[in-house]
Amino acid sequence: MQYNFDLPIERATGDSIKWNAEFLEKKFQVKDVLPLWVADMDFKVAEPIIQAIKERAEHGIFGYNFADKSYFESVISWFQQRYHWKIEERWISITPGIVPAINFLIQTYTRPDDAVVIQEPVYYPFKDSILANGRIPLINELIEKDCHYCMDLQDLEQKFQSPRVKMFILCSPHNPVGRVWIKTELLHLSEICEKYDILVVSDEIHCDLTFPRHSHIPFASLSPENLNRTITCTAASKTFNLAGLQTSNIIIPNPKLRKEFQTTLESLSLLGVNLFGITAVKAAYMHGHQWLEEVLQYIYQNYQKMREFLEEQLPQVIVFPLEGTYLAWLDFRPLKIPAKELDNLIKKHAKVLLDDGAIFGNAGEGFQRVNLACPWKTLHEALMRIAQACREFFNKQPEGS
Repeated sequence: MQYNFDLPIERATGDSIKWNAEFLEKKFQVKDVLPLWVADMDFKVAEPIIQAIKERAEHGIFGYNFADKSYFESVISWFQQRYHWKIEERWISITPGIVPAINFLIQTYTRPDDAVVIQEPVYYPFKDSILANGRIPLINELIEKDCHYCMDLQDLEQKFQSPRVKMFILCSPHNPVGRVWIKTELLHLSEICEKYDILVVSDEIHCDLTFPRHSHIPFASLSPENLNRTITCTAASKTFNLAGLQTSNIIIPNPKLRKEFQTTLESLSLLGVNLFGITAVKAAYMHGHQWLEEVLQYIYQNYQKMREFLEEQLPQVIVFPLEGTYLAWLDFRPLKIPAKELDNLIKKHAKVLLDDGAIFGNAGEGFQRVNLACPWKTLHEALMRIAQACREFFNKQPEGS
C-alpha cells in the first residue's frame, strides 16, 4: 500500500467536532471518550490534495474566485469513469454542503405544510431539514428482515397518493443501514415516482464508498424520465474526507428545476465558491483514485475484523452487512438492554461515543452506528471497551433477571 492508514493522527487537541473534548462534553455531557460517531475519517487525505492546497496557498491571494472549466471537467470525468453517467457542466450547481442544499431544495420546490417522504432509519438531518422549513415528514420505514433491509414499496405508493406529498428524499447508498440499492429496486422505485409525478432528491454522497460485489447506480441515470425528475446531491467530502471545505455538487438536468434552484441560491447570495474546496475537489477527482482504492480496502478490513471480534466477544450483537458507506450498523436488541440505558452504558461506562440508532428514527432504536474510518487500533480499543462494559453490566444483574 502507498498510504499508511494505521498511522494515528492527533485530533483531540484541535478543532475537530469529532474529537475535541470541550465540544464533546458540551454536546453529549461526556468526558474522556473514544469518538466513533460523526462521519468523517481519521485518515490524512490523499497527498495530491495536500499538495494542491499548498500550491494554492503559496499564491498568497485569497480573493473572490469561481469554479473554472477544469473543475467541472474533473467532476464530469469522475462520474463518466465510475458510473458511465455522462453529465453536463450546466447541470451542476455548487453549494456549501449537501445538508444546506437539501434545505434550499425543500424551500425551492415545496411550500409550508407540504409533505416530504423519507425512509427511516435514515440520516437524521433529512427530518430536521423538513421540520425546520415548516414541512411535514412522512415516514416510509424500511423493512428489516433476516439481517437485511429493503424498501416497503407498497407503503411508499400509499404515501405518494397524498396530494400533500411534493418530494421524496432517497438516500443512496443508504446511511445508516449500509445498503447499496440494486437496479431492480431502483427501477421499481422509479416506476412509482413516475406514476405519482414525485420529485426525487437523491442524496448520493456515499456513492464512491462501496464494497466487493456492490456497485452504486445513480438514480437519475436509469431513464430519461428519472433524469428529468431527479436532483442528485453529490460531493467529494465523504469519499476523500473533505467535509471541512464545504463544497458539494448538485446535479439538476431539468432546466426548469435548475433555474428555480439557481434563483433560490441567488436570493441567498450563495453563488460564490470556497477557493480551497474547489482546489481540493479537483485534485481529488483527478488524482485521488489510488488513495480511494486503498482506503476502501482498509475500511472493509476493519469491518471484517470487527465482525470477528464481536462474534467472539459479544456474539449477541448482530452486525449488519456493509455494502456501502464506512458506517457499520449494529443491532444490540438481543442484549435486551433498554435503548436509552444501552446508549448510556456505551457513552458513560465504556467511554465510547457512537451514534445512537434512535436519532435515525424510531426504527433505529436499539441499534448503534459505528464509524469504521479510523485506524484498527482505535476501533479495536473501542470494541474492547464496549464488550467489557456489557460484561460488567450483566455481571451486576441479579440471578434470574
